[in-house]
Amino acid sequence: MTKRDLVSIDDLSNEEILALFEHADKFDGNLKIWADQCKGSILATLFFEPSTRTRLSFESAMLRLGGGVISATQGKETSASKGESLADTARVVGGRYADLIVLRHSDEGAARVVAQFAEVPVINAGDGAHEHPTQTLCDLYTLWKEKGRLHDLEVVLCGDLKYSRTIHSFAFALARFGAKLVFVPFPGMEIPKHVLERLQRKWKVRVDKGSLEDFRDLAPGRDVVYVTPAKPHQQSLFTDASFFGVEADLEKDPQGGPQKIDAIYMTRSQRERHGAGFGEDGELPTLTPEHLKKAKYKDTSVMHPLPRVNELSYELDQDPRAKYFRQAALGVPIRMALIAFYLGKIDLGPASPPPPSPEIYRSSLGIRCANPACVSNKEGLRYLLPEFFLVEERPPLLRCTFCGWEKSPTILGHLDSRKLHPANGAEAARIHLKNRVYFSSMKEAKDAGFGDG
Repeated sequence: MTKRDLVSIDDLSNEEILALFEHADKFDGNLKIWADQCKGSILATLFFEPSTRTRLSFESAMLRLGGGVISATQGKETSASKGESLADTARVVGGRYADLIVLRHSDEGAARVVAQFAEVPVINAGDGAHEHPTQTLCDLYTLWKEKGRLHDLEVVLCGDLKYSRTIHSFAFALARFGAKLVFVPFPGMEIPKHVLERLQRKWKVRVDKGSLEDFRDLAPGRDVVYVTPAKPHQQSLFTDASFFGVEADLEKDPQGGPQKIDAIYMTRSQRERHGAGFGEDGELPTLTPEHLKKAKYKDTSVMHPLPRVNELSYELDQDPRAKYFRQAALGVPIRMALIAFYLGKIDLGPASPPPPSPEIYRSSLGIRCANPACVSNKEGLRYLLPEFFLVEERPPLLRCTFCGWEKSPTILGHLDSRKLHPANGAEAARIHLKNRVYFSSMKEAKDAGFGDG
């Protein structure tokens, strides 16, 4: 079988996701009868960040499938503390040591690096604030079981939307299934612009930003963002909306927003990724049953990836709408299905052919990823070239293949002639990709030895 990796939720089609759920249901019917499914296979869990549920659910899943587990759970106890690169770790562990690698790492794009260098499949268990696709599958599986579908759901994503990789992966997946999303941030933790841009460009959604007082009780952040599928509603939720500098002529919904909420997905403050200037967790709001008295929340599933801090009251645990402990429990069967699939033990059936991948631009000169947390700007400086998908030709839009951050360079140099051209010009488009060097500024181009064209 051709090696496949799960680095991003985009690595699985919608059809494959739904097929995984069917297999997970079979595993969940009786967790104790599958000990021959992956007998003789070894799973390596490489966790360079703390984890309880994700690591233990993967290890439990593999043991229930009859396989073995080897684990490295403290970066300081691995050869990384001696300066070993992720690439070398991948070559060693993904050689004869294990048949499948599950990785968690603080650098955004780390899973992409390990997938490039390992001979065996790699599953991303969280890379910095980038993505967490297996948590997303667990979340989608929970919604699917609770609501009986994934299409046409109204989901509120609440809390730390800026640094939560779980939120980013979940939003991308829900958009693919045509859900409507309401982003309600904690103060200063708004959904990043690059996430909204990707939602808008890739899934053609409408993105409206403004004030909706009806959700202020959940999290009194500055901006609420509403994302709807391709065809916008006749009435929008917000007044005074502005996005990407374009004013939208919006009408206020006289009923105060969505009339039925299918799920509230709450996240904690990701304080381990915060810099200076953020308040203590105790200053943030706590969701209680009191917040859920309105009719629109009658059948709402309250979800959380856990661990919680102060954002969910313990009083809420007794509410039948609280699904977060069931959500955690379902992590075992869905990860059993993932392991079995990536080891070639189950078939997910035919899937729609993926869209063609954008061309890849690599160069040791010119622009680098603007994300300081990207692996290419950290240990990757030693052995990785800056690498981008060419998302759009004119005007040029490049997306880092590791962390997903995007850049729009303004100047293009010809590698052989060293001449410069406007990156959006007709002459630039005629230069073959392998001969291009993109720059963010004239000074950057001059410092690299390129002259006027």
